[in-house]
Amino acid sequence: MPSTTPALTLADTLAARERIGSSIYLTPATRSEMLSRITGQEVFLKLENLQMTGSFKERGALNKIATLTPEQGARGVVAASAGNHAQGVAYHATRRGIRAVIVMPITTPLVKVTATRGFGAEVVLHGANYDEACAEATRLCEAQGMTFIHPFDDPLVMAGQGTIGLELLEQIDNLEAVIVPIGGGGLIGGVACAVKELKPGIRVIGVQTSRLPSMQTAVRDHHPTTLDPATTIADGIAVRRAGEVTFPVVDKYVDEIVTVDEDEIASSILTLLEREKTLAEGAGATALAALLQQRTSLPKGMRTAVLVSGGNIDVTLLSRIIERGLVQDGRMIRLRIHLLDRPGALTDLTVIIARHRANIVDTLYNRAYYGVNLGDTTIDITMETRGREQVEELLAALTAEGYRHSRVL
Repeated sequence: MPSTTPALTLADTLAARERIGSSIYLTPATRSEMLSRITGQEVFLKLENLQMTGSFKERGALNKIATLTPEQGARGVVAASAGNHAQGVAYHATRRGIRAVIVMPITTPLVKVTATRGFGAEVVLHGANYDEACAEATRLCEAQGMTFIHPFDDPLVMAGQGTIGLELLEQIDNLEAVIVPIGGGGLIGGVACAVKELKPGIRVIGVQTSRLPSMQTAVRDHHPTTLDPATTIADGIAVRRAGEVTFPVVDKYVDEIVTVDEDEIASSILTLLEREKTLAEGAGATALAALLQQRTSLPKGMRTAVLVSGGNIDVTLLSRIIERGLVQDGRMIRLRIHLLDRPGALTDLTVIIARHRANIVDTLYNRAYYGVNLGDTTIDITMETRGREQVEELLAALTAEGYRHSRVL
């Protein structure tokens, strides 16, 4: 059982701000008119995706690094990470002339490995997953006398992340609620402690992916529990077990923990990109997803800070998210349409499509599958549209002209 006494105090966070304030970008907390209108709240976006390494993680990493003795600094630091924590440690250790070794799973995308090396770290690829990489990092730490920097389960790391809470109180007058993504609990633990100690009436709400609700489970069971592995586009919060150090802090200060699913996270990424011109990774968009899907118990009209925690998203994944979002919104549709296999049949079909102002982006003929009769064919047509209303009009027109059609999902 973890200790019931939280290992973090407001004084720790205030001290962290003194240490790191001059080296960390004071990210904006801007009011969004559009999101306020959509959600019924008064929404302010805290844009931690604008940090140098694209994530809040460098706050906690720097606070830990800044407390090293000269002897510890000379021996260097080591961390295990496949993403944002790695880059935060690499960047700030290198800036201070401290050797940084980052152990990453061998499955880590090349772009993340390259970015971490670009910030000055020595990258060791080891293991098939985070747990195996972490075991190797621990071994290196002991063998070489280095300092291990945990991504969340460390009071100094939590205190560094908590500086976000101090900034929110200064940037947003009459703040009433804060919504924060949760992985292992370092971010929300730090933010919640800072906010609640200074303004106890502010509600703090955490959001996890429904595939790995480790902190929600820990709060329910009154102790951290290891969940089965799962994949999620919110890989930055894909933590199987809540932290032993972070759990008591979260249990004390956080008012509510909710979950969102994969499609809701993807939709939130697309909303931020289209409506706010802001790029968020999966973990960075979960807080807004909870608000957009009305998962929280917040009453309407509250002045609410939504933390966009990071923006380091793989462009290939982003392209898939955009395409899926267009499909969900009815702005992209694929229809399977049966045609007579004769000259002019396709021309007749495209005239109807053009008349309803849909734009064809891809076609695929098939004469052997899907139960096609001899002398007939099917064609899968992918089209861009203005939305669901236009799609329904097009489908009605095709039916009226005698075409057999179905949606391809």
